[in-house]
Amino acid sequence: MEVFIQLVLLALGFVMLVKGADWFVDGAGDLAERFGISQLVIGLTIVAMGTSLPEAAVSVSAALKGSADITIGNVVGSNIMNILLILGITSVIAPVAVQRSTVRYEIPFVVLISALLMGIGFTDGTVGHIDGLLLLVFMCAYMAYLWIMAKKKETSAAGAGEQQTGGEDAGEKPMPVWKMLLLIVVGGGLIVLGSQLAVDAAKQLAHIFGMSERLIGLTIVAFGTSLPELVTSATAAIKGKADIAVGNIVGSNIFNILFVVGISALITPVRYAENFLIDSIVCIAAAVLLWLCVVRNKRLGRLGGVCMLAGYAAYFVYLLRC
Repeated sequence: MEVFIQLVLLALGFVMLVKGADWFVDGAGDLAERFGISQLVIGLTIVAMGTSLPEAAVSVSAALKGSADITIGNVVGSNIMNILLILGITSVIAPVAVQRSTVRYEIPFVVLISALLMGIGFTDGTVGHIDGLLLLVFMCAYMAYLWIMAKKKETSAAGAGEQQTGGEDAGEKPMPVWKMLLLIVVGGGLIVLGSQLAVDAAKQLAHIFGMSERLIGLTIVAFGTSLPELVTSATAAIKGKADIAVGNIVGSNIFNILFVVGISALITPVRYAENFLIDSIVCIAAAVLLWLCVVRNKRLGRLGGVCMLAGYAAYFVYLLRC
């Protein structure tokens, strides 16, 4: 009976995630176009942070409860899933165009901070208060970079926006700003609540079947908290909003490491077990693989997606055997 109840809660969480992600992408995409802000910037900020809220909530809660394996496993596991599984699925659904700035700056930055987290954790086995502060400093620098990038695009985007206004008047009536904001808020709320519901149910099912805390963190919890990214990115790809799909994943990985781990470590020191070294290496390798797939054509095609899915399948087999 308990298994049945948890399965129903898990399904309910998935439904909330799907509808929430659909509304969130619609609101964020339309808002970006209305104010002349590139979909890339929206994906790297609002969408990325909104879909990373489950990671933040779960990781901080786990850190406060002393469940370090879930805290680190959630972030590292989510970042691996985001690239290998989610971008893999997304690019198989529809080839995804990648912005030049994402290839030149954001993806290498993901590799850098992933290596930084591994170095910090493996050195003394702990991500402490000073380490958390350092990660948050990097987060501030990243936000400053996004602000500068948005400002540089503002002039050209404003010109394009003025040209689009006439087309919108001639066609169907554009969605009012208040409705866009409502879609973002309500959609984001459904994403967070649905993800929490799905994660709680998945954790209960994992405990029922006797899985370890580390495996729970790297698989069940990581998958549960990555569901918003999965649904949002797949929805964005289907709707043709590729910049949101890629920017969402890259921004979420940056946000997960710098903000989620940074805040968790600032609240209480987080233990970094030796077992996470291999997982961290896989996390770095996944980001490098993404860069190699897009560096030449600025596009993630179906072949690259298949390679990523194969990579995740191999990693999942390793998890089950270790």
